[in-house]
Amino acid sequence: MEFAVAPDHPALPGHFPGNPIVPGVMILDRVLAPVYREHPDRQIELVQAKFSSPLKPGEVCRIDFVPDRSGGLRFECHSGGRQIASGLLRLEQAS
Repeated sequence: MEFAVAPDHPALPGHFPGNPIVPGVMILDRVLAPVYREHPDRQIELVQAKFSSPLKPGEVCRIDFVPDRSGGLRFECHSGGRQIASGLLRLEQAS
């Protein structure tokens, strides 16, 4: 899955003036959205997230998911050959 955040997105002003980057919470939202769609019957917990490199407005970011031995999902976000973020999601049966 790929996404890009438009340079005129309302979340960008102030994050950071003169050198805008996409806020980490926006990246995580793009990571979680397809997981919620694919697993509507599960509770999803963000166990770990690491941000390695800033994502600039307009840059295309690719999200890859890999099942984890624990039953969760590992994710990696890349743009232009750089790792932007990575982490682990735990999927549990909703009670």
